[in-house]
Amino acid sequence: MHWSDLPREKLLDIPIRDLGVTLEGSPLEGRLDDLNGEFEAKGLRFRPYAWLSTDWFAPDDATGFAIPFFLAHPRLTRLERSQMLEVEGGSAEACMKLMRHEAAHAIDNAYGLRRKRRWIEVFGKASVPYRTSYTPDPTSRDFVLHLDYWYSQSHPLEDFAETFAVWLRPGARWRKRYAGWPALAKLQYVDELMSEIKDTPPPRKTRRREEPVTQVKRTLRSYYAAKKKLYAEEGTPAFDGQLTRTFADPASAQRSAPRLAGFLRQHRAPLVKRVAETTGQHRYLLDHVVREMIVRAKTRDLRLSTSKSGSLLDAAILLTSLTSQFLYGGHAKYHR
Repeated sequence: MHWSDLPREKLLDIPIRDLGVTLEGSPLEGRLDDLNGEFEAKGLRFRPYAWLSTDWFAPDDATGFAIPFFLAHPRLTRLERSQMLEVEGGSAEACMKLMRHEAAHAIDNAYGLRRKRRWIEVFGKASVPYRTSYTPDPTSRDFVLHLDYWYSQSHPLEDFAETFAVWLRPGARWRKRYAGWPALAKLQYVDELMSEIKDTPPPRKTRRREEPVTQVKRTLRSYYAAKKKLYAEEGTPAFDGQLTRTFADPASAQRSAPRLAGFLRQHRAPLVKRVAETTGQHRYLLDHVVREMIVRAKTRDLRLSTSKSGSLLDAAILLTSLTSQFLYGGHAKYHR
């Protein structure tokens, strides 16, 4: 019997390296082809390579990036969802977003972009230490919006990677979407920078693969135990407290109470429209915040604590608060 047909409990006892999953023949192979096509469409000579590992990452000295193994087989993707409630990069769109982000780190490593004087002026010093946590400003227009949790605000290298990813995406219309935003200057710089290097062979080219899936001895069970422990120890986003004060957790909610994540997903468009018309906030920003609320509500399994109409009002008030508290609450922005 193939491992993909095993019951979950038996599957969890298999060492990851014994799964035998590869990029070849998986949906990831076609997505990597699409990524290379995007580089080609931009006229870039550089092509990142990729390998399967335990997470998304790009080693600081490599011109490629790792993709989590659970995206290489539908059974492993389902297992990831059952264990972690969501799959990072589980949809084709989400996967491509992450690939573009990691490819940005790879092209930075290949050309040493972070050492350029103008790069430092635009994004900051890459030598700034990564912080274990950061408090983003959801209202800031100094950064692009790409990955969740306003990741571009976490570090200069992530600011560049997020900006590059937005620039690379076909049909992004970033000049129109970010018109009037200071972040537009970053996108324009990336556009100029890529024009400068596109015909130049990368000075650095590696094939190194850190922690390839073929060398991961631990079982799926130990992998998920460690992953859950890490998530449990991490600090929660700034608005988690407001969500749990406004909506009920499973222990205090009525058993039949609808889940908040599904409710927000159902009412996302009218909720964004309502708050935008009332506050004048940018709809793109509001939509981004609602998506973050959905992720956190799903993770904590929050439920509605009032009627659906009352919950919609609560969600509108909370959304207004979440997109204004950093603007008026005296929180310092993350500066370069």
